[in-house]
Amino acid sequence: MWAVTIPTFGGPDSLVWAETPDPVAGPGEVVVDVRAAGVNRPDLLQRAGRYPPPPGASQLPGLECSGVISEIGPDVEGWAIGDPVCALLAGGAYAERAAVPAGQLLPAPASISLTHAAALPEAACTVWSTVFGVARAQPGETLLIHGGTSGVGTFALQLARAVGVRPLATAGTPAKCARALELGAERAINYRDEDFVAAVHEHTDARGADVIFDIVGGPYLARNLEALALDGRLLVIATQGGRRGELDLGTLMVKRAMVYSARLRTWSLEQKAAIVAQVRGHVWPLVESGAITPVIEAEVPMRDAAQAHRILEAGEHIGKVLLTV
Repeated sequence: MWAVTIPTFGGPDSLVWAETPDPVAGPGEVVVDVRAAGVNRPDLLQRAGRYPPPPGASQLPGLECSGVISEIGPDVEGWAIGDPVCALLAGGAYAERAAVPAGQLLPAPASISLTHAAALPEAACTVWSTVFGVARAQPGETLLIHGGTSGVGTFALQLARAVGVRPLATAGTPAKCARALELGAERAINYRDEDFVAAVHEHTDARGADVIFDIVGGPYLARNLEALALDGRLLVIATQGGRRGELDLGTLMVKRAMVYSARLRTWSLEQKAAIVAQVRGHVWPLVESGAITPVIEAEVPMRDAAQAHRILEAGEHIGKVLLTV
C-alpha cells in the first residue's frame, strides 16, 4: 500500500508518500480500507520527533480514520467485511489501509459522509473521557473551552450545548469568535483583546467556570486556576503554549479544585475500548440526530499531507483538516 512516512524528523516536507507493507489483521483486529484520516496536533509533534508512537503501535502517523472493513482477524465479533466505520488509532491512519483493534471501531454515522466521519473519533473520545468522564460536567454547569474553534474545540462546543452544559470559548480572531457563537458558545472571548479570567467572572456573576478544557498548558495554568469556580476541574489535554507553569497550591486547596491531564494515545487497549463504547452509547445518538456535526476546514489528498500540516501550523483554520484517499 501507499502511506505517509517519516524517514527523517523535521518540518512538513519530512512527510514522504511511499510504498509500505500492507497491514494484516491480528487477533482482535480488523483492516480498514481508509477513506480519510483526521490531522491532529500530535501528528505534527511526531513528525518533528517529539512524540513517538507507544510501543507496539504503527510508526506511521495518524490517530483517526474512516473507511470500510476489508479484513477481519481472529476473535472479532460484531463486525463484517464491508461495514463503513471510523476508528481511533495509536498510529497508522495516514495510509491506504490501517489495522485497527476492534474495540476502537465506531459505526460510521449515517448522518454525515464517510469522509467526514474521520473527523470524529479523536475529538469525541477526548472530550467525552475528560469533560464528561473525569470532570463529570453536569447540565447547568459552565465549561470554558480554550481554542473553541479547533477541531476538538468545535466538537466540545456542540456536545456541551447538546447535553445542557453552558459553554464559553476563547479564540483568536473576531471571525473565530463569531463561529464559536454559531456552534453554541454563550460567550466567545477574543484572547488577544480580552482577559479571559475577567470575562469568565463577568459572565458567571463572579462564580467562575466549573470545568476548563485547556489546550494551551503552562502559560495559562495560574490564570485557569483564577477562572475556576469552587470545586472546579481543570483539564489540560495539550501544551501548545508551553509545558511549564506555576501553580498556587494554596489557591487550589481553597477552591477545592482539581487539575487533571492525560494523553489518550498512551492509554491501554482496554481503556480505549471502554471510552469508545461510552462514546457509541452516549455521543453517537447526538451525531446521528444532527445535533453534532464535524466542522471541516479542508480536505487534502493524503499524498499532500505536508500541505495539511502547514494549514494546522498556520493556526488560521476552524475545525478539522482531513486527508483523503
